[in-house]
Amino acid sequence: MQASEGRSAGLGLALASALAFGGSGVAAKPLIEAGLEPLHVTWLRAAFAAVVMLPVAWRHRALVRRRPALLAGFGLLAVAGVQACYFAAISRIPVGVALLVEYLAPALVLAWVRFVQRRRVSRAAAVGVVLAAGGLACVVEVWSGLGFDALGLALALGAACCQVGYFVLSDHGGDGENAADPLGVIAYGLLIGAIALTAVARPWNLDWSVLAGRAELDTVRVPAVLLLAWLVLVATVVAYLTGVLSVRRLSPPVAGVVACLEAVVATVLAWVLLGEHLGAVQVVGGALVLAGAFIAQTSTPTAGDGTPVTGSVAEAAGVDRAAGGDGEPEETAAPSRPATHR
Repeated sequence: MQASEGRSAGLGLALASALAFGGSGVAAKPLIEAGLEPLHVTWLRAAFAAVVMLPVAWRHRALVRRRPALLAGFGLLAVAGVQACYFAAISRIPVGVALLVEYLAPALVLAWVRFVQRRRVSRAAAVGVVLAAGGLACVVEVWSGLGFDALGLALALGAACCQVGYFVLSDHGGDGENAADPLGVIAYGLLIGAIALTAVARPWNLDWSVLAGRAELDTVRVPAVLLLAWLVLVATVVAYLTGVLSVRRLSPPVAGVVACLEAVVATVLAWVLLGEHLGAVQVVGGALVLAGAFIAQTSTPTAGDGTPVTGSVAEAAGVDRAAGGDGEPEETAAPSRPATHR
């Protein structure tokens, strides 16, 4: 009974995280269109969220000494890199398209495993990659010479690549005696990301008057500071915390599958609030991208079955040890998605 209640709570938290993350694009884009630079919006989000998370950072201050490389990688890639590329992308292309391009990350992780680590992946994973790639071709309308701004698409792909870096770091930072508490990693990631962004965003040049005015959500004008508050408190702090708590109650693959709803939420919100409509073929393509991510993240190993897998590297190793293995597993694959990072 307790296990069932914990799973239900975990699913609720994962859904809340997907909903919160899904609202980041529709809050950020009006701020950008009102006159703020994408890097300035990214810096505002990271800096204010880091201030809110300072008590958590202080509680986990030992992480600075124990896992400095992990914290730096998370801050530079999962916070600064992903968010800067994503916000720059949505300044040029629709929110839904940018997020769907970013969902190529699981496929790119599998490519890392297969061609860099030279380890086998399952046929299901390969099918997932093909589906995701085909779906992306539909989303960007590749047959018409790319239906969207090429630089915007490249920036969205850059966000996906930054997520790959986070997945690889997570695989090295989540297990063993020296495991890092994810709440501490998030708190320091936001802090380090904000510091790094300060050097490139130059917030002293930020037009603060924009925040005192209003921004347009399609045809409705709302206070810009309200959008910023949503972006910081809900789409960052609440989103990260509920995402971490959901993974603690669910397996990472299950939490990752629920997180796929983020793309659906973001696309629907952009449609309703920003008037960004996608065509029927693009909607089908988006469904294929999510289906590919779903397959790649849910092909989990079973003890002793001897087949390639696509769960997390750590999970694969755990199954191998449970089956009596004493070395590195023969076949492994990508780290599954513990939380989203928009």
